[in-house]
Amino acid sequence: MTIRLGLGLPQMRQYDIGRDIPAVARAAEETGYDSLWVFERVIFPEPATQGLYGIPGRPWPDQYRDVAEPTVSLALAAAVTGRARLGTSVLIAPLHIPFQLARTLATLDASSGGRVVAGFGTGWSLDEYAAAGVAPFERRGAVLDELLDVCRAVWGPDPVAYEGELTTIAPSVVGPKPARPIPVLLPANSPKAQRRVVDRADGWLPVAMGPQRLADEWRRLQDLAAERGRERPLLVSVRANARYRAKPFDGRDRQPFHGSVDQIVEDLVAHVAPGLDDFHLDLQGTTRDAEELKDVAAAVYAGVRAAGV
Repeated sequence: MTIRLGLGLPQMRQYDIGRDIPAVARAAEETGYDSLWVFERVIFPEPATQGLYGIPGRPWPDQYRDVAEPTVSLALAAAVTGRARLGTSVLIAPLHIPFQLARTLATLDASSGGRVVAGFGTGWSLDEYAAAGVAPFERRGAVLDELLDVCRAVWGPDPVAYEGELTTIAPSVVGPKPARPIPVLLPANSPKAQRRVVDRADGWLPVAMGPQRLADEWRRLQDLAAERGRERPLLVSVRANARYRAKPFDGRDRQPFHGSVDQIVEDLVAHVAPGLDDFHLDLQGTTRDAEELKDVAAAVYAGVRAAGV
């Protein structure tokens, strides 16, 4: 089985955004990576209203102090590449005005020759919701649903018309249109979110959570799709958050994707299963600069291919 492998672009504070994003994007595509990905963090509150992921007392990592805007980052990558898909994992949908985000993604897709993959989520930070000022945290699911509706309308044929809680579009010509239908991927961290993936999205955007758990969740999602009469197959792209170090981690306490190139490759190979053959790897958090990120990414790619996947 030959998997598709993607790479997270360098958005964090240790990188020179204007120089390093294009350089890493170009190098990754030349190495053979199939896709390039960005994530979203908008502020670093001091003190934070809540801990990382909403867990009390858990500190935010220092790299989150300065994270480049995701769609601008993808535009920088798009300008120097011609093949790799351009994915968001994830855009925090309720931090954005739906109409404006739909137009931004349509323009990016049209200008890149149809390479955008739109991964949307709802986030967890109360401080980010307050800063964005689009909608309260309690309305996050409804705002995501409206964004999906607005994207479908804006990306579809003219005249575009829509009326929702946040958005009213009088019958209008809205362009540019995407070069092709933009695939929409969503996480599925609750029964309601699982139904949203099956009923409203093109596919699933999980985090690598251990081989067995990932396979079990994938099986449950497929069963739900069959129960709800979904006819189209679900796309999947699995995000693997890696913490690279030159020397291997020893002992049984090693977390998945923490360690040397060989250990990261070993973990990635272990997660591959039927239907789970598209992964994107984020290495940027622990590499010191763009040169190290490029070197480690190339070594991981070579290791995965040498392992026969």
